Amino acid sequence: MIYILMHKTIPVVEMELDDTSCVVIQIYDVINPEHLPIGVANKNHVIDKVALTSWWRRRAIPASRDGLRQALEEMGIALPEILLEKCWGLSLSDQYWICPKNSDLRWEDVNFFDNPFSEDVGNILLGYASSSESLSLVSPDNSSDGWLKKKWSIIDGKRCLLKSGGHSFLQEPYNEVIAASIMERLQIPHVEYSVTEHKQKPYSVCEDFITADTDLISAQHLMEAKKKPNHLTKYQHFVDCCESVGLTGVTDFLDRLLTVDFLIANEDRHFNNFGVIRNAETLEFIGMAPIYDNGTSLWYNTPAHLIKPLSPSIPSKPFKDTHGEQISLVHSFDWLNISALDGIADEYYDLLSASQYIDAVRRDTLCDALDRRVELLREIQNRA
Repeated sequence: MIYILMHKTIPVVEMELDDTSCVVIQIYDVINPEHLPIGVANKNHVIDKVALTSWWRRRAIPASRDGLRQALEEMGIALPEILLEKCWGLSLSDQYWICPKNSDLRWEDVNFFDNPFSEDVGNILLGYASSSESLSLVSPDNSSDGWLKKKWSIIDGKRCLLKSGGHSFLQEPYNEVIAASIMERLQIPHVEYSVTEHKQKPYSVCEDFITADTDLISAQHLMEAKKKPNHLTKYQHFVDCCESVGLTGVTDFLDRLLTVDFLIANEDRHFNNFGVIRNAETLEFIGMAPIYDNGTSLWYNTPAHLIKPLSPSIPSKPFKDTHGEQISLVHSFDWLNISALDGIADEYYDLLSASQYIDAVRRDTLCDALDRRVELLREIQNRA
């Protein structure tokens, strides 16, 4: 089928998608090349179909999503990319979408920021049956990323993301809340989280920080827009890519990001869960995105007796393999008021006390481990 790739109300590319594989099989016209997705190269109005296909398919729910196969079977959908097509590729993370050629669809009438949407897909993705007699596949959940079960919901008029925990401890929602509290105490821009329960399972809840006028550009996409010289580290390449689009304060942001990740022993800060914000109409880069997605941390899936908070080999991403190495990338700790974290383990204790999946031994071990990470960071700051 032939579509116009749109950026909000701006036509970008006329292209044809294969109905079964969702591969871009033909590009007919490049209308507004400056609005092409970041990382999709354009040379003399010629676009690499493979690159555009890769960008498009990465908008779909990843194959690693917990319970995805069963959810697709229930919806009668063969591939997550086909599910993506059912909602015209619309997202709550940016303003890109596809409009069938010669269709009268308008962004104003279909975008999920201003219009209601069904929670049918989200409920099925969480493992619950749809409450509707007639299943609607028009949902922002069709374009959500990550491996944990999640859904978008409209709560008090706000677009909010609910995300589950994984493994037997279901600890990630509580980790999101304590990480946000750490950043609040340290005055670091971040996304606020709370915990809610549904059918006796905890879910983290956060409001969408992207609006109908902005795009979230992941670090991954930003770095793909500019070839990395062999002599540059990934860290410096990211800084250079940000500065090349006019962003400032990048190293200050990374100092804070890596420090928080060190504190909470975050194991999954990959290049797709931090990034920058851009105005979708003017294409002006506004700044670094607030820090979000911190749940895969604090030994979320590690048995209590194996938790070793002072180990220098705790796995890390995205710049170094361990936190012992990665914390050395921080340029300055002058901003860090470590005393602001006094009592943070007690706060974590109270949070974890609400969980029926975390027993007293695990709770005590986790809170002691967080205390030890704070003290270890204090030592590192004093030596700097």
